[in-house]
Amino acid sequence: MHKRISEALSIIKALGFPKEQRNERSALCLLAIGNITKKKNWCQAESPLLGITPIMNWIARHYQRQYQPNTRETVRRQTMHQFVSAGLAMFNPDVPDRPINSPKNVYQLSPSALNLVRACGRVEWENLLQEFLSKHTPLTERYARPRPMNQIAVCGPDGQAVKLSPGKHSALIKAVIEEFARRFAPGSEWIYVGDPGAKWSNFRCQRLKQLGVTVDAHGKMPDVVLYFAAKQWLLLVEAVTSHGPVDAKRRDELARLFTGAKAGIVYVTAFPDKKTLTRYLGKIAWETEVWVADAPSHLIHLNGEKFLRPYR
Repeated sequence: MHKRISEALSIIKALGFPKEQRNERSALCLLAIGNITKKKNWCQAESPLLGITPIMNWIARHYQRQYQPNTRETVRRQTMHQFVSAGLAMFNPDVPDRPINSPKNVYQLSPSALNLVRACGRVEWENLLQEFLSKHTPLTERYARPRPMNQIAVCGPDGQAVKLSPGKHSALIKAVIEEFARRFAPGSEWIYVGDPGAKWSNFRCQRLKQLGVTVDAHGKMPDVVLYFAAKQWLLLVEAVTSHGPVDAKRRDELARLFTGAKAGIVYVTAFPDKKTLTRYLGKIAWETEVWVADAPSHLIHLNGEKFLRPYR
């Protein structure tokens, strides 16, 4: 019994619910709308139509947690409303125009959520979780109420715009996309652009899959991923303002993360200026590239004899 509750709570946390919903009540409600009894596995999850009182009765019958009738509003307003907002559940999917105060109101796991919970504990869980989060912004991010007026507008080399949270790191990422990519990968498309305020908000998950790469929600992505179709390159760029160049360890991590890529991998470390570069030069891995924003038309190659040749 405790194992199932713990697993349900882990799902709720992974989906980015606020602290007010990360509790046993919400875990039990998830078990109820998935019809996961103590003896059933998550792969056997179902999506019955259940109202608030039937949910509470189901919990009492299968998990011996008794909720008093006067807690119906708590279950409805502090759990089920948030489930619907996050895309985890649907409200009145059988009769969408049912009156809001109808005693026949029901909830049901959404189809994408049903596929996700059925994968709990299986290898495909991480990929399905990432796919779900790419379509449904976690409530913790939505409740943070970011202010678009403070965001940094970035125009990619393919003409597609993104917005980033303000800060020095985002300013360097903007330079990577607008200056580095325009000069060294013209016409490339952005696949991923990291944002400290919303990690997965600028991620073309399906496009990366087409290029042979699938990453999970725990994968430590580089700050920028660009696909340069003309050369069939994937450029993995780390933007360094205070830490994080492509050293030997990070290069190996990225190589594992992008295993299966159909394009050639190019590793790039970007710095805002030469002063910052000098602090990390001794750590940067061989067979990588270095770009400095205050000298945007040049690259530094740490590639040994591959580029040993006379210059005109």
